[in-house]
Amino acid sequence: MLTYLLVGAVAVGLWYVFIKPMNHFKRIGVKQLKPWPIIGDFYVTIFRISSFGDLIKNAYDSYGKSRYGGIYQFNFPTLLLKDPELIKQITIKDFDHFTDHRGFVNPEADPLWPNNLVALTGQKWKEMRSTLSGSFTSSKMKHMFGVINEAAQSFSTYFMKKEENLIELEMKDAFTRYTNDVIATSAFGLKVDSLEEPNNTFYKMGKTITNFASFSLIFKFLFFATLPAIFNYLKITIVNSTATEYFHNTIKETIKTREEKNIVRKDMINLLLETRKGNKTEEGNAIETGYATAQEDSYFDKVKFKQAKYLSDDDITSQALIFFIAGFDTVSIALCYGAHELAMNKNIQDRLREEIHKTHKLNDGKLTYDALLNMKYMDMVFCEILRKWPPAFAVDRVCTKPYTIEPKYPDEKPIHLKVGDMVFLPMFGLHRDPKYFPNPEVFDPERFSDENRDQITPYSYIPFGSGPRNCIGSRFAILECKALLYNLLLNFEIVPTKKTANPLKFTRGPFQNSVEGGFWLGLKRVKH
Repeated sequence: MLTYLLVGAVAVGLWYVFIKPMNHFKRIGVKQLKPWPIIGDFYVTIFRISSFGDLIKNAYDSYGKSRYGGIYQFNFPTLLLKDPELIKQITIKDFDHFTDHRGFVNPEADPLWPNNLVALTGQKWKEMRSTLSGSFTSSKMKHMFGVINEAAQSFSTYFMKKEENLIELEMKDAFTRYTNDVIATSAFGLKVDSLEEPNNTFYKMGKTITNFASFSLIFKFLFFATLPAIFNYLKITIVNSTATEYFHNTIKETIKTREEKNIVRKDMINLLLETRKGNKTEEGNAIETGYATAQEDSYFDKVKFKQAKYLSDDDITSQALIFFIAGFDTVSIALCYGAHELAMNKNIQDRLREEIHKTHKLNDGKLTYDALLNMKYMDMVFCEILRKWPPAFAVDRVCTKPYTIEPKYPDEKPIHLKVGDMVFLPMFGLHRDPKYFPNPEVFDPERFSDENRDQITPYSYIPFGSGPRNCIGSRFAILECKALLYNLLLNFEIVPTKKTANPLKFTRGPFQNSVEGGFWLGLKRVKH
């Protein structure tokens, strides 16, 4: 009898822990997919049935005309928002109920990670974001443009020195080296050339710290999702500790050297050091980086602090580190998709190159910040790259105060969100929804012409997120991409080769945004 009771108790316990959470949305009248116990809807990525991007798009489409639907990140129920008005309501109007991202890292195990702008929560995040906002304005990006463009010129020059008329290469590898060098010079104060020196330490450490596809990392996320208390008790790290220590030491040494020798360099470290000193001088108004730029929300005009957050060396290191992790892969993947679309759409590439050559001549061969950002077709092309291929398929928000989504239609019920519940902003679903972007599979920069962009439904296009918690580095990312496209297309035509995959198919697996077979394309010299 006792045996039966024990078996029954274990069965009830297993049901309560592993099965019941997967019926959360059914119980509250929200559409959901068919999740597996423990791993939820992520089974399709863990077992490489489909990609994370496909999971988001399939979930988005399966909810039909509903304003939202349910998805399970392992055993965490997450409400996926489809309606742009609801996204505006949650990310802007009622932002105080959704101020945070979900945390994955134990502060005691990864002491640097919790201080970065993505990981910080609550009041600490508000203070840090308010403090850092002045370092990422269009004026400050203009201040930094020289070091960004220098890296873009070096990239193009490297291939110009080769004797081949047609250079075939895997673009993900090439563009990752470019983004590595841009971040090294702008955020860490190091001069690195990862094409000339492919095995340099900075690049190798960058590859290590941004490897989110390893089995060990997948296991850690699963462990955290199912047994967070034990995960934290054991002080398990998510971010590679060796790479973290390397970047930490690099930043500390750079700061020490600059302060001791009064070295001033137009890069991000200098901007952060000036912020620490309380220097907030602007260099006059600067042209905005483009339509896709995530604008600073007026939220911070309303929030008053007794004093600005003091930036310690560790704070600066943490911001540089998250800047690296956030930009190393996302910017390079955006450039990969952009290069592919330009290779497949020669007429668009030719028109863009014509604008580049015209700009080049008007400025006597010297690219300036203003000249680059006055290029209208360049902005249209880049906006369309981010529309069709957003680098982040979805981003989360965590409920920080109890919140109710009131019903709008007869078939809806009130959705009561408690503290800790999550919502998703599904960029890949929104940007490919024919309701907002007709013929979404077609690459068409004209969607973003002066005449057409006003017709875009607000909050249906959010490549850098929405509201006060949007991407603070959007201006930097846009500059980085546009400078590379300018310098590359000035000298080369991007063409398909025998290895070029078309159509592209996402790599199956979790935490990745890449394609099967890689991004193989050719660079063909053009005559000026």
